[in-house]
Amino acid sequence: MTAITIRPEAPGDQGAIHEVTEQAFRPMPFSDGSEPRIIDQLRDDGDLTLSLVAEDTMQIVGHIAFSPVTITDAATGWYGLGPVAVRPELQRQDIGGRLIRRGIADMRERGASGIILIGSTDYYPHFGFKHEPQLTYAGGPAEYFQCLLLEGKLPKGEVKYAPAFG
Repeated sequence: MTAITIRPEAPGDQGAIHEVTEQAFRPMPFSDGSEPRIIDQLRDDGDLTLSLVAEDTMQIVGHIAFSPVTITDAATGWYGLGPVAVRPELQRQDIGGRLIRRGIADMRERGASGIILIGSTDYYPHFGFKHEPQLTYAGGPAEYFQCLLLEGKLPKGEVKYAPAFG
């Protein structure tokens, strides 16, 4: 495997991010194909808080996005993780894991209170995510809605993603 570098998104990366995300989600039965559009809209709306890419010596091979969320108890500093994407031929080589670990570290450094996501209950607990019943999301099965507390106390209430997730 080629060496992979994780870095913040730079001007000119948008097309490659769109392509990687489209390729990664195309074969997924749970995807409606909206993920590339969501990232583009987060960027356009100013809601793309953190955007990291994974690249080898030739191209961008992965991407992760973080955007603000709101919680009905008015907690601040919470962010949604996702989408996260890796080119299909390079999946299962820890590129996604590296993007997630770096993203969590960067968000912690920025003073984030916590991170939420909707995802695999087998995969994301490896990074410290877990389902907390006091945080709810109306957009899917509760067990897939997970959070990672970075500092402070766990808020209580319904979570809403940025408008791009519509």
